[in-house]
Amino acid sequence: MEQHNKINYLEIPVRDLTQTKTFFSQAFGWDFTDYGPEYSCFNHAGVAGGFYLSPHAFELKTGSVLIVIYSDELLDSIADIEGAGGTITKPIFSFPGGRRFHFKDPNGNEFAVWSE
Repeated sequence: MEQHNKINYLEIPVRDLTQTKTFFSQAFGWDFTDYGPEYSCFNHAGVAGGFYLSPHAFELKTGSVLIVIYSDELLDSIADIEGAGGTITKPIFSFPGGRRFHFKDPNGNEFAVWSE
């Protein structure tokens, strides 16, 4: 695949690296490669990226980009997210092309999950 001029990597701020890794592992099955005590790459997430320690969080109301995760089953994803300590912030709604919901991870970062 051609990589020139393509989005290649995401870096996401988190307040608690251990809690973040636990949440995304339980909710989505991701695993991690640590690079010191303040940075961890996530694996098997569909795009390459990492979490870094920061006092900041992101959400749409402050103008942040929305990171959207695909799911085959939205209701199962809601249960997994809540079971791992996340909070649903916008219930399932329809949009052209599918349905989605929004959630916050334990750091307060806002994500979405969608399905066709």
